[in-house]
Amino acid sequence: MLANSGYIIGTMVVYMCACLLIGFIAWRRTHDLSDFILGGRSLGSWVTALSAQATDMSGWLLMGLPGLAYATGLDAFWMALGIALGTWANWRFVAPRLRARTEALDDSLTLPDYFERRFDDSSRLLRTISALLILVFFTFYTSSGFVAAGRLFQTLFGLEYGWAMFWGSIVMLAYTFFGGFLAVSWSDVLQGTLMFVALVLVAVVGLALAGGVNETLAALQARSSALPDPLAGAGGQALGALGVISMLAWGLGYPGQPHVLARFMAIRSPVELTTSRRVAMTWVIITLLSAVMVGLTGVLVLTEPLTGANVERVFILMSTTLLHPVLAGVCLSGILAAVMSTAAAQLLVASSAFAQDIYKGLLRGHAVGRELLWVGRGAVLAIAVLAFLMALDPQSTVLDLVAWAWAGFGAAFGPAIVLSLYWPRMTRTAALAGMIVGGATVILWQGSSGGIFELYEIVPGVVFSTLAIWLVSLGSNARRTGS
Repeated sequence: MLANSGYIIGTMVVYMCACLLIGFIAWRRTHDLSDFILGGRSLGSWVTALSAQATDMSGWLLMGLPGLAYATGLDAFWMALGIALGTWANWRFVAPRLRARTEALDDSLTLPDYFERRFDDSSRLLRTISALLILVFFTFYTSSGFVAAGRLFQTLFGLEYGWAMFWGSIVMLAYTFFGGFLAVSWSDVLQGTLMFVALVLVAVVGLALAGGVNETLAALQARSSALPDPLAGAGGQALGALGVISMLAWGLGYPGQPHVLARFMAIRSPVELTTSRRVAMTWVIITLLSAVMVGLTGVLVLTEPLTGANVERVFILMSTTLLHPVLAGVCLSGILAAVMSTAAAQLLVASSAFAQDIYKGLLRGHAVGRELLWVGRGAVLAIAVLAFLMALDPQSTVLDLVAWAWAGFGAAFGPAIVLSLYWPRMTRTAALAGMIVGGATVILWQGSSGGIFELYEIVPGVVFSTLAIWLVSLGSNARRTGS
């Protein structure tokens, strides 16, 4: 247990009570599945921006990325750059069209809804396959949030890992279960603000103690020439072209992330997306740079070296050793905020895939209103239990779990979303082929190693998915015209 933990715990309790209050207020305004899934498309521009980015970044921003920078040095900058570029492109090219098209297509509430209506798929294969992919990858993705919560509560309370993970998940499940989309989105404003303040505060303090940017880089050079070198990876080995591409390729995943796309679909008007994009990009650039700086200065400031999965505790330890306990409590609440915002959004999208796309779409087409609402809430609990069981291994790392699920969604849905919005000749069969090929490539590639297989699996996944959509569409159109 940490010293002065009483102040830290008190600060976090205040934060968690605020989240529960938000959940209660949202529960009073949640009457049907549309409210539960998209909040009635009522979000303003600032709420949309902060909700999208808090949902997107998750615990890996405060634990995984600083841990990567701590372990490997300045090469973490490539990941930050790829994420920033991908975020901008998603807001600029996907958000406006997806918001307009989903409303025009009979008010589609979920991605499976959208795919089925965009391609007039009476077979329901698109709905079924896309819903199953969401359930599979989000179960793994949500488990990363439970790992982050476990690390936080383990450090804070000195609990055994399993119990720490259990208690760290209770509040998140409570306000997601009752409040649904509005609870998650409104609390994301608080959570996004906390994440921003926490990262900037710890980065500035760490940089000040290290003596400034130039002094930090010089001190890192004295420790290891690999740390300040953006082209050197772990252990001082050359990052190489595959390494740089793999880091930048994180940006490719954005068009396929259902929990981020849901925020685009929920804004009041597509006109407000311009303001949202500017707010979001300011938040993203500052927090990414701060996260990398936390990791780099942690090498110099922390006296006890961190190894293995423990490198992801660098932000926690810097907060608790460098700051007043109340400020440390604010920073650790930022971690809990990141975990809760993303895992709650993921649970919500996964539960909507089950309630709207499997239960109503395939099993009980006449189900309406509160029946679907409670089916969605039940799915939240079931998926959370599965994710919890997957996260029980104490050697699990947040970044590894996020990387795999991120690649799965990016490859399975990204090309299908982008091409469906911009290419009128894309066909139903092609969309199905792209999802299956993209998802399967990520699963198979991830189990290989050596040579080209060291490339992050999202790259071949997106390439092969895009090729599958293009080739199948051309073939289907050729048969249709008889040429």
